[in-house]
Parts: sequence; structure tokens; C-alpha cells
Amino acid sequence: MKIGIFYATKHGCTEKCALKLKAGLPGEIELFNLKTIPKTQIDKYDTVIVGGSIHAGRIQKSVQKFCAKYLDLLLKKKIGLYICCMEKGEKAEEQLKNGFHPELLNHAKAKGCFGGAFDFDRMNFVEKAIIKKVAKIDQSISTISEESIQKFIIKIQ
Repeated sequence: MKIGIFYATKHGCTEKCALKLKAGLPGEIELFNLKTIPKTQIDKYDTVIVGGSIHAGRIQKSVQKFCAKYLDLLLKKKIGLYICCMEKGEKAEEQLKNGFHPELLNHAKAKGCFGGAFDFDRMNFVEKAIIKKVAKIDQSISTISEESIQKFIIKIQ
């Protein structure tokens, strides 16, 4: 089984989750950061996993563009969709639904909200100030859920 994991990350959380998926899945797996890779051929993968992080309630534009560009092809593949965000429960599920095209969500074999992180070492001054004011957090924190990642791995196989 050939799996392509396509993700966008701003401060590294989504990439960490992509690496955890790669470590837990069988078969030949390739990772692609949508912000840095050139054009790719997703048709060579049996399974395609797409992930992105939520910032100010929205998924990255590179994830949106990738999904829109390859929508028809993605609908013919086994797909998994995940997000990284600091919300939990219904709010996280809502952000997942808002992040991906409804047809993709309905077609996806696995969907996941993996938690998130505020990595102050990778943020600029403005980002830190916003997080301190809005989230009332003044140091790095991670809420990545190993359990959510494992459930996703089981569903996508």
C-alpha cells in the first residue's frame, strides 16, 4: 500500500502529527509539506491523507487549494483528513467540517482532530502577543492526542 501524507504547518504541530501517522502506518509512506513541495502526482498513491492546522478559525490556504485542485481525484481514492487545533469536542469537529469540502468529508474513511500546540520558540512577537491576550497562555504548550492519532490509524487501514 502506498500512502501520501500531504500537510501544511505553520509552527510544526501538523508536521509532528504527520510523522506520527507515518510511524504508525504500514506500507510505503511519503510526506509532503504543501508549502514547500513542487507539483506532485497524487495519482500514484492508494491512500491520501491531508492535514492542516487551524489559525483564527481557518485552515491554511495551501490545504484549501490542494483539495480544490485535486477534488475529483481525491474522491476516487481512500482518503483521511485531519486538523490540528487547540479547540476540543464540538468546536474542534466544527473546525474540521469548515476546513474541508463537504464531499471530501463525506468520502473520507478517517477524520481526526489531533489537538494542537502553541510553540513560542517558533512564533514571532505579534503571534506571541495575540496568544497571550486571547488564549491567556504565556508559554509553549501541546495538546496533541496520541489516542486520536491511533484511532485515525486504525480507521484508515
